[in-house]
Amino acid sequence: MLTDAQCRNASCPPDKKRVRLTDSSGLYLEVSPAGSKRWFQKIYQDNKETRLALGSYPNVGLNAARRARDAVKLKKADGIDPIQARKVERLKAVNPAGDSFRVVALEWYEKQESQWSETHATRAKRQFERDLFPWLGDRRLADIEPVELLAALRKIEERGAIETADRGLMLARQVWRYGVATGRVSRDITADLKGALSPYRGKHFAAITEPERFGELLRAIKAYKGGPVVRAALSLAPMLFQRPGELRGAAWSEIDLDAALWTIPAARMKRNKDGKENGQPHLVPLPIQAVAILKALKPYTEVTGLVFPGERQRSKPISENSVRTALISMGYTPEIQTWHGFRASARTMLAEQLEFDPLIIEAQLAHAVRDANGRAYNRTTYLKQRQLMMQRWTDFLDQIAS
Repeated sequence: MLTDAQCRNASCPPDKKRVRLTDSSGLYLEVSPAGSKRWFQKIYQDNKETRLALGSYPNVGLNAARRARDAVKLKKADGIDPIQARKVERLKAVNPAGDSFRVVALEWYEKQESQWSETHATRAKRQFERDLFPWLGDRRLADIEPVELLAALRKIEERGAIETADRGLMLARQVWRYGVATGRVSRDITADLKGALSPYRGKHFAAITEPERFGELLRAIKAYKGGPVVRAALSLAPMLFQRPGELRGAAWSEIDLDAALWTIPAARMKRNKDGKENGQPHLVPLPIQAVAILKALKPYTEVTGLVFPGERQRSKPISENSVRTALISMGYTPEIQTWHGFRASARTMLAEQLEFDPLIIEAQLAHAVRDANGRAYNRTTYLKQRQLMMQRWTDFLDQIAS
């Protein structure tokens, strides 16, 4: 057993590489010819001797070195690899920004932002700032209890925003998982909140899928007495069944009436940031009936550059409420049929009534699907098949509307 005086007076002759002074249970002090003194603990792993550094003398005194040795022995007794544990501690130390919920959340957000659309990124950032940072932002991630997170989410529920509370939990879950991965916290506490929030079940957009009832809707659209722009949008929505934002934002530069083709730029599609910046445009074949509607509308709106300009602000497209209000005025409330619901109406009847291949339908809907070999489906394929499908679909609409 060493004494503190021995440690203090220990030296190494110039002709030796080092001198080791043994204490007990594998602890020893290593002295170099230059005078440096370092504590080491012998460890045996897989029947091989290795060692763990415990610090320099006199910064780490004899008693402190023995306590560090005992701590290493306790870890080994618990089945913990002390060398690996030391590596983990060093990795945890490379997070100089801090470990508060705000810091970890923003760090995770910045790593994800480049993959998201601008709309999604803005919504996520806003929810952090409005619903989570005020209550949890300055707390250390490792100190936050499940009940604290639940209290923050229930404040969202209290204002009736069940979907927003559910989305807040999903954001929190990503932050905790990132915190685990970067060593800020040992476990994901969001799993403890399972069943604690009011269940949110995403609602499908209301859509009529029976041909007879859909025919009644088409007749109502034909009889609609509103302005020419909204009438045209209403007529094209069931024919082309693209997303409301994609249809109402259409520009004349995207439409080739001679080729009967509408080319929607990737930047206007519902995709992540990379898909918007580097993806292919979505091609929409135009049936004869759609071309006729567009030719009739063009003299009224071509000067604005937009196919469906707003009535008051001609430089901006009509709002989604324009068609929504028109549907309601005809008796088709959001519980019966929505603008977005025309996609579900078409998808269902194209498969059930006209028996088209689901792959072709999904391509027309601009959905990313996978083929039998697992490869990502190319949205620009099946163009010839889709041209045939779109014409047959619109002829079918004329038939059930007559």
